[in-house]
Amino acid sequence: MTESVLLRPMEGETVTDRPERTLRILAELEQLIVTWFRYEPGEKGPDPHIHRHHTDAFYVLEGEVEFRLGPDITSFRGGPGTFIAAPPQVVHTFENSSDATAIFLNIHAPSMGFGDRIRGRGRDDFDQEDPPEDGGRPLEEAVASLPGQGERFERMNRELVIKGELPQLSVFDLTFNPGWKGVEPHAHDDHVDAFFVLEGEAELIASSEVVRAGPGTFVAEPLGIRHGFRANTGAAALRLLNLHAPDAGFADAVRRG
Repeated sequence: MTESVLLRPMEGETVTDRPERTLRILAELEQLIVTWFRYEPGEKGPDPHIHRHHTDAFYVLEGEVEFRLGPDITSFRGGPGTFIAAPPQVVHTFENSSDATAIFLNIHAPSMGFGDRIRGRGRDDFDQEDPPEDGGRPLEEAVASLPGQGERFERMNRELVIKGELPQLSVFDLTFNPGWKGVEPHAHDDHVDAFFVLEGEAELIASSEVVRAGPGTFVAEPLGIRHGFRANTGAAALRLLNLHAPDAGFADAVRRG
């Protein structure tokens, strides 16, 4: 059986490490691949392009990244807490146009062989094409959720923010205040559930392992793997980035409470 992916800060498969950039694979599953990027000032991503069959998304952890989306290559600049998602056939690109280091997560859902592509193993069949003559899908079909933005729900001892909801991927910014008791172990048979600790500390239950997790810890739970959280172990709030691939109705479940 596939096991949980559990990584401490700076762990993962490093596929590129040069002065101008670092690329590290955190999780590679059929439903999604999560990569950690470091871009130095002036570092550019690929030329504007589309994916026909999967969503390409980004979450900024440090610094500032400039994203360009849609037929007119509309620019969005965002710092920590920015979430950008280009669903299939939305033109997009990105770069670090600032004067400071930028660190961000990149999520492809489903993974579609992106891991082999960045490992340099070819993959001429990878789902990536130049922008179509008609400009692709409109900008309004992309997600651009800047810091502080999102669909917000206040619940007892916690705040849940839907940063983006697409069929292939939904992303949440979750804050749990001291006194929160945790989530009982459970499993999903229809989607991958993944977490990146942004602030604070908690005990994560991943498969049969219980680990104390601080900022930078990453966990991905494949289909059918039991997982949960124990009570917040610190005096400060716990804040998590939570990914569901595909969404499988999870965003609606959050709305319903």
